[in-house]
Amino acid sequence: MDGDVARAGADVGLVDYRPRFSPFVRVLVERGPSTIRELGHAVGVTHSAASQTVAQMARRDLVTLTAGADARSRLVDLTDTARSLLPAIQAEWAATAAAAAALDAELPYPLSDLVTAVRDALARRSFRERIGDAATTLDDPALDPFRAALISRTNETPRG
Repeated sequence: MDGDVARAGADVGLVDYRPRFSPFVRVLVERGPSTIRELGHAVGVTHSAASQTVAQMARRDLVTLTAGADARSRLVDLTDTARSLLPAIQAEWAATAAAAAALDAELPYPLSDLVTAVRDALARRSFRERIGDAATTLDDPALDPFRAALISRTNETPRG
């Protein structure tokens, strides 16, 4: 789906623009200049993921980075290049949202509900933890190092 969204974006002039940029652009349009941490929180991704996306956007001249209130933060803002692309970004976003709603209507249950349910389940117990549980039930010697690492992490003293 992501590849199709990118191709649709290219069709409306968003060449070298990744769909993952749109939530960041939308936050910056709505809130104005924001720190990477604020962007990550608003978009629902880790600071690291937000930082990587912002770096990709900066390389494409879509955002600028300036020093924030303290030396540890950087303020992100849209460039004139990004602002000139806003009509195409907003049109592509609207078409993608409409297509997702139509897909939801065609499915036996809405994909958006499933995504929310998966996110909530993984918040309760990470996929990494689930892999660990599964590994303990499989009789495969190739998993011995994995099980040993899992036991080691379980026995670590919490730092506080």
